[in-house]
Amino acid sequence: MTARRGKKPKGRPVSGWVIFDKPRGMGSTEAVSKIKWLYFAQKAGHAGTLDPLASGMLPIALGDATKTVPYVMDGRKVYQFAVRWGVETTTDDTEGTAVNVSDATRPSRADVEALMPRYTGEISQVPPQFSAIKIDGNRAYDLAREGEVFEIAARTVTVHSLDLVEMTEDTTVFEAECGKGTYVRSIARDMGRDLGCFGHIVDLRRIVVGAFDEADMVTLEDLEMAADEGRETLTEEEVEAGAKPRVVDFSGLDEYVLDPALALTDLYEVPLTDEQAGRVRSGNPVLLRGRDAPAFCEEAYATGGGRLVALGAVEEGEFRPKRVFGGRG
Repeated sequence: MTARRGKKPKGRPVSGWVIFDKPRGMGSTEAVSKIKWLYFAQKAGHAGTLDPLASGMLPIALGDATKTVPYVMDGRKVYQFAVRWGVETTTDDTEGTAVNVSDATRPSRADVEALMPRYTGEISQVPPQFSAIKIDGNRAYDLAREGEVFEIAARTVTVHSLDLVEMTEDTTVFEAECGKGTYVRSIARDMGRDLGCFGHIVDLRRIVVGAFDEADMVTLEDLEMAADEGRETLTEEEVEAGAKPRVVDFSGLDEYVLDPALALTDLYEVPLTDEQAGRVRSGNPVLLRGRDAPAFCEEAYATGGGRLVALGAVEEGEFRPKRVFGGRG
C-alpha cells in the first residue's frame, strides 16, 4: 500500500517572536489565536500565561520559535502592580467578590517597607484559588467557579527584588522581579494579611519576560494597522458581493517578528559556516575549533548566516544537534 501523505500545514511558515502588549480584558489563549490569524501562521504558542485582567508582555512564538518557548518561560519576569488595602477578594484581584474587609488604619509607607524584605528571596506562597494550578487533574479556577472547596499546597518561589514605586492613602504600587511560578496576586493577599488590613490587586502589568523588555512590545493596534496596509484592493463588484480583503503583503507585520535566537541569550552560541550549518540541519554533529571552544556544554545553540540553525549540546568538543530549525520562511 502507498503511504498516505501528511496534510500540508495551513498557513505561512513564519518563525520568530512577537512580543505582544496584551490589553487588559483579553485572555492569553485569545491573544495567541488573534496573532496567529493576523500572521496566517502555521503554528503559534505563548511563553507564560497572563491573566485577562492583567496587561503587558505576552511573548508569542510563531513557527519554529515555539521550540524555544521553555527558555523564555524559565526566564525572569518583572511586574508592576498596584495593591489596594482594606479588602481581600475571592480572586485576589478586582474580578472577585469581597471575602474580608477591614476598617483598620491603612498602612504607612514605613509599615509596608518594613514588611517587604519578608517577600524577597525564596519565599513560601499558596497560589490563588483562581489560578491555573491543577488539582487532581482539574484547573483550580474551574473548581473555584463551580463552588468546590479545596486546598492548594504552599510552594517555594523566588522573588529576586521587590520595590515600592509610589503610595497613596489606600493603594501601593510595587515593581517585582520574580522567578517562574510566582503569583503577585498571592503577594498582595499575604502582605495585606500581615499588615492586618487585607489587600487585593487593582492593576497588574508585566514589562519583562526573559530577554525581552518593554522596547520589544507591539500593540494590537499597531499589528492591525500593519495588516490593513497589506490587504488586497477589491473591485466594486467584489465588495458588493460581500468579499473581504485578504492580507497579501505581510512585510509590515513581519517587521515586528523577532529572531527566535533572542530567546536563547543565556545559552552558549556556536557560530557555523555554511557547510557546517548544512551538516547540522541534516542532524550531524560538527567539531568545534578554536582555543575558546568548550569541550562540554549541556545546552547550546548554533547559528549560521545570521539565523538560528539548531538547539543542542557540546560533548567531547562537538556540537550535537537535538532540535533543528527550518528557517523563517
